[in-house]
Amino acid sequence: MVVPNHTEQFEGFIITTDKGLMKVSDIHRWLSEEAYWSKEIPFETVQTAFENSYCVGVLLGDRQVGFGRLVTDYATFAYLADVYVEEAHRGKGLSKRMMEILFSMEWVKGLRRMMLSTIHAHELYRKYGFTACRYPDRLMEVLLSPDMYKAQRQ
Repeated sequence: MVVPNHTEQFEGFIITTDKGLMKVSDIHRWLSEEAYWSKEIPFETVQTAFENSYCVGVLLGDRQVGFGRLVTDYATFAYLADVYVEEAHRGKGLSKRMMEILFSMEWVKGLRRMMLSTIHAHELYRKYGFTACRYPDRLMEVLLSPDMYKAQRQ
């Protein structure tokens, strides 16, 4: 599916879905050094995830300061992952604007289900319709090592 890119100016930042404008090295740095869920993640893993997801990013000058991605089939399901805004730029509405852009897209409106996992941003995501799982007894997972990226480097 070909989805048109969206790029806009927002409070001095550029928010875009154009991967050609995004900085994978900046995304990797933040995810590997700052994110509780992906410490020490290899660059190649971030690159592959980036290439195979629908992404939205926040740029300030030549730096990537925010990011999020949808792992999706573009028809029925998406998983929202790796959402961040660098701490120095939080509180400016950037994560909200990224979510508004994603949720305004026609193909996203047509999805049957979107999921995510978070330990501290519940209030942000509730604004966009996320709730606790309606039928948690139906969901299952294979729990991999939480330190898997650290183990890969040793």
